[in-house]
Amino acid sequence: MSANLMGSLAELASLKQLNKEQLAEIIKDGLYQAISKKLLLESELTIVADFDTNRVCARFNRIVVERDMSLGEISLEEAKDYDPDIELGDKIPVEMTISDFEPKVIRNARKAILERIKALEEDRIMFDYENQKNQIISGKVTKDDYNGYVVDISYADALLPKEEQIEDEFFKVGDIVKAYVVNIRKRKNDVIVILSRTRPEFVKRIFETEIPEINSGEIVVKKIVREPGMRTKVAVQSNDKSIDATAACLGEKGIRIESIRNELNGELVDIVLWDESPEQLIANAIGPDLVEKVYLAERGRFARIIVSETNKNLAIGKKGKNVKLAAKLTDYKLDIYTEEEFEEKISEERRITSHVSDLDGVTSKVAEVLKEHGYTSVQDIYEASIEELTNLEGLGKKTAAKIKESSRYF
Repeated sequence: MSANLMGSLAELASLKQLNKEQLAEIIKDGLYQAISKKLLLESELTIVADFDTNRVCARFNRIVVERDMSLGEISLEEAKDYDPDIELGDKIPVEMTISDFEPKVIRNARKAILERIKALEEDRIMFDYENQKNQIISGKVTKDDYNGYVVDISYADALLPKEEQIEDEFFKVGDIVKAYVVNIRKRKNDVIVILSRTRPEFVKRIFETEIPEINSGEIVVKKIVREPGMRTKVAVQSNDKSIDATAACLGEKGIRIESIRNELNGELVDIVLWDESPEQLIANAIGPDLVEKVYLAERGRFARIIVSETNKNLAIGKKGKNVKLAAKLTDYKLDIYTEEEFEEKISEERRITSHVSDLDGVTSKVAEVLKEHGYTSVQDIYEASIEELTNLEGLGKKTAAKIKESSRYF
């Protein structure tokens, strides 16, 4: 292998962040792989690679035979030129420079060396970016295809898949994009880093960057729920009573939260003050200024929230996103009511669970007639018309009117 070729490999290794010791071992392995195929097991091949002298050579034994058939053999006649006393089966030590080998051997050696350099580079990239997993990195968009955006992140390419992109967000080739490292995958010919801008963890890392009190641990992010491109709720709690967690996250005149929103393509970001009380946490998640009362179910994670008629749409949110995210954040099933709707709902549930016999005017005989026609609960009577009840055989108009009226005020 010529000094020029050694020099070019050294330059390549430097670009791939490999030192000379690593490259020397790679060259030895590559040459051994290519040359050993031409030799016998008894040849005892060794490779020398010296970057100080730019010298590479192969040392091995040639076995003395009657008629040589391979590189690892030498005919007795030729061997006598080296040593007149030599005999069949003896070994002659040989040293050959790489240029002494046939071109095919050199090509195979070069291929093996380049493949090994590439494999080591991929291992290094895997190691480097494994350390950056779950962190935010920046890179330049180099391509936009059906899979997503290809992003140059120095020593590797990264992919921001379509499913990991914020809705309606667009980047041009050359734009700098900031994203969360989800995974590192080794493909057939290279390493690919998978990015995301939709994960809640992406938002958390941005908060840690933009809000010093979170980075220092004075404020803790308890939970994040998100509808990428639409809305995010971040529950925070202060570990220092002197620090207002909500105010710190918003920043003076909202400058901190505005910076975060800009990074999220204008996405709405709600700061929710964490509370150990489920009722208070639910109110905070919906919007403390919107909620009048929270009722928790006796069993199960279910809550009913009372708001004014004016605030109902705000509490539900555009496309139901506010209440949906609040439910995810609190891990409660949430229903929004005005006071009037809530009272009607309670009355309806009472009617559903009450038997017709509980109504004024319903004797055991009337109850039997109603049961025969499928009317068993107070709600059944409430939903029926007087005409429908009057037409029941065995039930007069006066009785029908009385039990209907009774169901309305039950």
